[in-house]
Formats: sequence, C-alpha cells, structure tokens
Amino acid sequence: MNSQRPLILVVDDEAHIRHVLRLKLSGEGYRVSTAGDGVEAIGKAIAEQPALIITDFKMPFMSGLEFCLALRSNENTSHIPVMMLTARGFSLSSDKIKKAGISCMLSKPFSPGEIVDRVREIAGAPLCSMEAFG
Repeated sequence: MNSQRPLILVVDDEAHIRHVLRLKLSGEGYRVSTAGDGVEAIGKAIAEQPALIITDFKMPFMSGLEFCLALRSNENTSHIPVMMLTARGFSLSSDKIKKAGISCMLSKPFSPGEIVDRVREIAGAPLCSMEAFG
C-alpha cells in the first residue's frame, strides 16, 4: 500500500526545513524524500518520479529557478509539478514562473498547514491518509 501514497520530494539546503516538512507530510500520509540541493535533487527526481517537488529558491550549486528549468528540460521530469519556497518579499516575474513550470509559490516563514493544503491541491490526497486512522 506504501506505493499508492504520493511521494513528495523536498529540496532545501536547511536541514530543519527538510525535517519539519518530512514530519508534517509523513504525518499526513505522504511518502517523503529529501535533498539538500538542486544537483542532488535532479538525480532523485529522475529516479523516484515524485508526485510533487517542494524546493527552496536560494540554495547552493543551483538556485531553485535553475533547478526547475533543469527539470523542465528533461523529458523524464518535465511533467513533475513544483512548489517553490522563497524569502518573504522575494518574487519572480510571471514569465519566469511559467517558463520554470512552478505551480505555487509560498513565502518563508510558512505555515506547515498551508504547505499541506497546497500539496493536497497539487499532488492530491494520499489514498491511505493517516487521518483515516485518527
């Protein structure tokens, strides 16, 4: 049954952000994979084919925007929706958002509940949600 639950790939260079999102999303019934930067995440996205990727904008090696553009240029990952986390007050032009295929942008600090709501909208609810047991 584990394979029926949507997989979410969380990409952020801050370990505590990856940890919080892993705990929150796992608790909601999602499978979660993590990566510390865009370079690592490209390999994971190709291998794991997540239902959704949540990425930070500002990361080492490549920005979140560069990461999204790399996803779009690869036929194996071009279809994967992306949610981007940014610093408060930071914005991208609508052209860049569209070109990078970003489905949703949220500012840090974020509400974990808001992240879950957006994940449900984009990736769908898990077939075996933990809420069904509680």
